[in-house]
Amino acid sequence: MPEAPKQYLQVVGGDRNVSDKNKKALEFIEDVTSHADEIQKRVLAEILSRSAQVEYLSRYSLNGRTDRESFKKLVPVVVYEDLQPDIHRIANGDKSPILCSQPISEFLTSSGTSGGERKLMPTIDEELERRSLLYSLLMPVMNQFVPGLDKGKGMYFLFVKSEVKTPGGLLARPVLTSYYKSRHFRERPYDPYNVYTSPNETILCQDSYQSMYSQLLCGLLQNKEVFRVGSVFASGFIRAIRFLEKNWTSLCNDIRTGILDAQITDPAVREAVVKILHPNPKLADFIEEECKKDSWKGIITRLWPNAKYIEVIVTGTMSQYIPILDFYSNGLPLVCTMYASSECYFGVNLQPLAQPSEVSYTLIPTMAFFEFLPVHRNNGLSDPPVSLPDSLNEKEQQELVDLVDVKLGQEYELVVTTYAGLYRYRVGDVLRVAGFKNKVPQFNFICRNNVVLSIDSDKTDEVELQNAVKNAVSHVEPFDASLIEYTSYADTSTIPGHYVVFWELRTGSTPVPPSVFEDCCLAIEESLNSVYRQGRVSDKSIGALEIKIVEAGTFDKLMDYALSRGASINQYKTPRCVKYAPIIDLLNSRVISSYFSPKCPKWAPGHKQWNNQN
Repeated sequence: MPEAPKQYLQVVGGDRNVSDKNKKALEFIEDVTSHADEIQKRVLAEILSRSAQVEYLSRYSLNGRTDRESFKKLVPVVVYEDLQPDIHRIANGDKSPILCSQPISEFLTSSGTSGGERKLMPTIDEELERRSLLYSLLMPVMNQFVPGLDKGKGMYFLFVKSEVKTPGGLLARPVLTSYYKSRHFRERPYDPYNVYTSPNETILCQDSYQSMYSQLLCGLLQNKEVFRVGSVFASGFIRAIRFLEKNWTSLCNDIRTGILDAQITDPAVREAVVKILHPNPKLADFIEEECKKDSWKGIITRLWPNAKYIEVIVTGTMSQYIPILDFYSNGLPLVCTMYASSECYFGVNLQPLAQPSEVSYTLIPTMAFFEFLPVHRNNGLSDPPVSLPDSLNEKEQQELVDLVDVKLGQEYELVVTTYAGLYRYRVGDVLRVAGFKNKVPQFNFICRNNVVLSIDSDKTDEVELQNAVKNAVSHVEPFDASLIEYTSYADTSTIPGHYVVFWELRTGSTPVPPSVFEDCCLAIEESLNSVYRQGRVSDKSIGALEIKIVEAGTFDKLMDYALSRGASINQYKTPRCVKYAPIIDLLNSRVISSYFSPKCPKWAPGHKQWNNQN
């Protein structure tokens, strides 16, 4: 049975040749998936023995016990709000062992929200090794399906986001920003399978325009060497192509003259890019010729002719971007390599060339202790989000099963216990068992619990949307207008995508001015969480929200359509988000007028309770 991840990392990070590293990585996967239950038992015992004296566990009278049975009997299943008081104590400077025996090194800000603000996930220095372990498995797996990747480079659009310090002095930042700024990434040993076109300086640049421009420029300069392209999310990669559509003339000018555009002012970025920027009129002419064509169909394979696949997340809400990715790439394979979150890195895709609808992830049992809460739901016409209760009764807590005990085809909510101080924590992801690798299940990612709208890393749930709409409706009430019904969808036909909210109104004798409807759009945006507002203001990853006013009787037509497809009239309720194309077409066919938010909502980096500290 394999030992702890650190010993494996000493192999993959050392001086052995690449083929030996690949072999060791595949052997590691084979070993840990064959001994999953023993490893899970050891992982839990290790976590609990380390944390025996922490305040959180002492509340539940474990008294140093490290067995699964005692742990499950005594320690409750929790959500973020249960931990928030402890997390705020740590954030405000309490250094006692509250959640973890090791010092909390920083907080990772989750794209999920609590009370409209990002969740803070505690982490420790050691977790960087586990994340690096998972990254080290990706290319050995990929090389089995696409050989020769060591002969080329990866063009990946990677970005850092804003970070703040808590009153206690700990950094709070997104998990990928933490990783890209770590020495594990910045000082990573040379590996021919992991050579990027983007210099580190371009990735670490805080200015999103300069970072995107310089990364695209470097990718174009090395276009024949690019064997794989990608970003973290599908939405991010599409934004890069859209950026190219707007800026190709400037990029071509840089390539033709060998002089970097004056708008790139970051000294580190300029120094890094100038090293590879030399006059190349022939390449500039080629790029110009391709970009001037009427259609951008296949632009990725035209500009980067040796690209073999696109590596992006296209599961869950990101699946809405698959058609436009296929258009831009002439149907290149879409590869989702790993499954991770701010709470923990979970697993890898062992069949990376599978169709997006069939992508499954194999959880690596050394990463954390995993449990699974069975989900029972009825998929209706509108494909509603899974809605699970925030707290579980004793019977529901007993329903949780271990990693090796899940059933094929069953859906579960993922629950984790981590080395960094989360115990029986509900991640909020709903997974379906698709198969097994030895003793370890392979999961399809189905959705995030309760999420109805998402464009990029934003996640808006039904309650939040309802409160936002309620706030906006107050603007039309002085005109004797009231809201009859509403629904929404994420429109990704625009770049960037944007939220669309359909309103059916009962109007009075006084017409509502267009400017008031625009105020309603802004009022909804102002009411949404900070992740959404950051996407609008800072990241520019989300477009202005749109309200579409529909004809009277539209939502009766929507119900008639649902009933015609077998919905029960007794159980039917208006879906607050729609994804099914015929329903969207029906709604759009009855639009009277539409309005957009006239400006960006307010947003400032950091948590609102700390703004006076930063």
